Amino acid sequence: MSHDIEHDGGGGILANKSLWLGIGAAIFIVVGFILPTPESMVHIVEKYGFAEKMINWEIAHDAADAADKTMTVMGIIPMAIIFFATEAIPIGLTGIMMPMLAYFLHLLPREMIGKTFAGDAPMFLLGVLAMGVAVVDVGLHKRLASWLLGWTRGFYVPVFVLCISMSVVGSFISAHAMCAFMTPVMAAVYFGAVRANSPSGQLVHDPALAKFLMFTLCFALNVGGVGSPAAGGRNVIMMGFWSEYGVPMDFFTWMKYGLPLVPILGLTVAVYMLVLFGRKIKTRDLTPGLKAIKEETRKMGKMNYAEYVTFGMLMLILALWIVGGEELGLGGPSLLALLIPVIFRTTDWKKILNGISWDAWFMYCGALTLGALLKESGAAMWLAQTFLDVLGSIGMSEGFGLWVGLSGLSGLMTNFMSDAGTTALLGPIVIPMGIMTGVEGEPWAVGLGVAFATSFAHFLIVGTPNNAIVYGLGVYPDSGEKMIHPMDFVKYGFVLWILSMALTWAIEFLVIYNIVGFPEGLLETAKSAMMKGTP
Repeated sequence: MSHDIEHDGGGGILANKSLWLGIGAAIFIVVGFILPTPESMVHIVEKYGFAEKMINWEIAHDAADAADKTMTVMGIIPMAIIFFATEAIPIGLTGIMMPMLAYFLHLLPREMIGKTFAGDAPMFLLGVLAMGVAVVDVGLHKRLASWLLGWTRGFYVPVFVLCISMSVVGSFISAHAMCAFMTPVMAAVYFGAVRANSPSGQLVHDPALAKFLMFTLCFALNVGGVGSPAAGGRNVIMMGFWSEYGVPMDFFTWMKYGLPLVPILGLTVAVYMLVLFGRKIKTRDLTPGLKAIKEETRKMGKMNYAEYVTFGMLMLILALWIVGGEELGLGGPSLLALLIPVIFRTTDWKKILNGISWDAWFMYCGALTLGALLKESGAAMWLAQTFLDVLGSIGMSEGFGLWVGLSGLSGLMTNFMSDAGTTALLGPIVIPMGIMTGVEGEPWAVGLGVAFATSFAHFLIVGTPNNAIVYGLGVYPDSGEKMIHPMDFVKYGFVLWILSMALTWAIEFLVIYNIVGFPEGLLETAKSAMMKGTP
């Protein structure tokens, strides 16, 4: 059986690893150690307590020294982006570099650095990756494919069903879990389709189709995050900020604003991906792949012991995610995916270890360290304040202009740090800004805009666990080679990020906000709470 796998996008200047290694290192040195520290950065670090915090941590001597540390963090950001995108060094090693730099340059306390690699989020991703291995090992992913897509035929119908269903499901069930379940499904559909389209005795791969299926799944799940508070912790964080200002929002009210946008975004993902890959895809019929999975599912007969245990494990973990709340977090329940298959002897321990994409895990943990550096050093605050000053200078200080500016900032930042971290950072800044404009409904309007934009982490692999999961689990079934590369997220995700933001501005801000409206007295209540110093 021959293999013809083309890795488009990996040649040319992007293939020169030494060049990008040198560029990244040079930018880090220039920004982090040569360029003078702006006075505005010293002011921010001193005003908001970052300097005092770093002095107490004994990693800085005074405000100027603390600001220099912040400038060093600013140098790490472009270097990390270049390394993550170009794989100048292995992507997992780039992740490991983040805590190494934090340790050796004394940018964070040692115990805090360790937590970024051993906190709830890393354990969550580890469990989800193990979950994907267990599901594939027992064949449960084939049943999932048969249930969801088995009735579809052709090429376009499965794609549109996938995008709309995944975006809506991702509004209520962990998109990261769905990504772990469905990535192997898409790989199986791909394999069946290309095998049916290949000459007898050969297997001619269609890399464009592989990328198309992986990114379509990933992006559809990403955009589902606007639909309800259940879609992610960042939505709950924003709801908590509103409560502090005396204007809480309930679950169904959030859905009135967010859910109508979800199928529109899902359709947009489908159309965008079809336009982007339409002419590149050689295999134009997914029916053989869907039929093959359906036939394999039929041959499997009734669900067996291993499948029941794995399905029960999935339901248990989902239930614990929903009802466990802050007590259990997401990481604790996720780790059951490592324990249950081994205890109940459905999946071998070594198979789980070998199946987990450690590259993706180390990469994501490094991104968490980078997020902590941004937040704790004051670098994120300085970037936000600089951006807000620009908004004020160009007349975007209230209403639609403010919503566009702040959601754009949120959408940009969420590609560099976690969605929850972005919301936690911007929420306390943007809600008071909205209140001070004096525009009715502003506390909710600006908060929703910021929270919605954190669902659009499309163009950097470190932006969301969905990206890391698709990268880690998206492999060719016959060879185990990666279907996608980190730079592909920039190539295919950046334009979609712009489209997602534009649709949010045009449909959410101009249409849905006006149709749903905002409660009377919202602004007065929030302003009263702010003046009393409630937050």
